[in-house]
Amino acid sequence: MSRRSKKKRRKVLKHNAKRKPSDDSQSIITPKIKKYWLQRYSLFSRYDEGIKMDEEGWFSVTPEEIAVRHAQRSVAGGVVVVVDCFAGVGGNSIQFAALGYHVVAIDIDPKKVEMASNNAKIYGVDNYIDFIVGDFLQLAPSLKGNVVFLSPPWGGPSYKMTDNFTLNLLKPVDGHTLFQVAQTITPNIIMFLPRNVDVSQVEELSWLSSPPLNVEIEENYVQGFLKGITAYFGKTAYWGVAQETSSVHIHEV
Repeated sequence: MSRRSKKKRRKVLKHNAKRKPSDDSQSIITPKIKKYWLQRYSLFSRYDEGIKMDEEGWFSVTPEEIAVRHAQRSVAGGVVVVVDCFAGVGGNSIQFAALGYHVVAIDIDPKKVEMASNNAKIYGVDNYIDFIVGDFLQLAPSLKGNVVFLSPPWGGPSYKMTDNFTLNLLKPVDGHTLFQVAQTITPNIIMFLPRNVDVSQVEELSWLSSPPLNVEIEENYVQGFLKGITAYFGKTAYWGVAQETSSVHIHEV
């Protein structure tokens, strides 16, 4: 399949953060999230320093190793500003900021934004992040950035029960609509998706641009377990590979 890329540059934003550490995190662990708690250090290596998560945050935050990978790959987009559209408790925003990028971290849930702000302060990167309580779909027309990061809700742990996870199962809107909205900001888009996602549908997203965008599909593993699929579009694709390369590139990390 043939893919092409294009680029844009955008501008910088600031910060707002608050920390409220806790030493009794274990007391709020429910049976539903116990297995995620056992993996807590793969989610946040500094978990014991006061990291805050709600129940949804436990099963939706990107494992830290993968979040670091996403941040490293963003450099190909000529990063000044990263827009994290569904920031949740801040796993990805923290790692983008750790590389010195300015981050616009958006979530519709004010409690998650407060937790993300707390967590960013623990990592010492809160000054690089603007936390915004709001709906990305409504805010998009006013947003500017070099890279858009999309890790939309997968519908909870039940996504694993689906043999072929199609993009229409994403929340709050289908993946095609979400991608089109992101393209109004920049063609440099990174999407973190379920491990059972329909990869052919993900590739098709590149055709929504004119000309079509480069796309690279990556399988993300943590301790030998496949945790998700990352799709890199535009300038974020083919990091370390000649830009003339035009076929879809799929590999494991």
